[in-house]
Amino acid sequence: MSRPFKIEIAESEEELKKRLQTANLGTQKEKLIMLWWIKSGQVKEQQEIGKRLGKDTSTVTRWLQKYRTDGISGLLEIKKAPGAKRKIDADAIAALEEELKTGKGFTSYGAIVEWLKEEHGQDIEYATVYAWVRYRLGAKLKVPRPQSHKQDEKLVSEFKKNSESFLIV
Repeated sequence: MSRPFKIEIAESEEELKKRLQTANLGTQKEKLIMLWWIKSGQVKEQQEIGKRLGKDTSTVTRWLQKYRTDGISGLLEIKKAPGAKRKIDADAIAALEEELKTGKGFTSYGAIVEWLKEEHGQDIEYATVYAWVRYRLGAKLKVPRPQSHKQDEKLVSEFKKNSESFLIV
């Protein structure tokens, strides 16, 4: 039989129950249940907490140590990894966005890769540029359909006027 452990829980049982009801993540709930069991006197040994929660006693020890040093806020803190550094810097993104908003735009994603290399000195892969432009910036590279230089504009406008009467039935 293991020795009883001594830990003073600062929060009341009611406060722990309220936090337990509002907790979203499973790990937070497990930690709050552990504190509630200790506060209500349902558990007297660390091994018993581990068995009830299905966790190793080293995990329970680590949680209790975190509670002793940082309190309940430290115990329930959710750490998030910082993630990778962006391949395109903020200035280049802003300039690219402005360039896409102008009527001129780009004819292909390869042209954007070249533009970034020339204007901003960034050698970015095609797939990265495509993902940024298409999904993050929400832009589509639209190029108008080719028209013949021999086409008469008066005839085209007259055709459009006359074709409306055929469409309305």
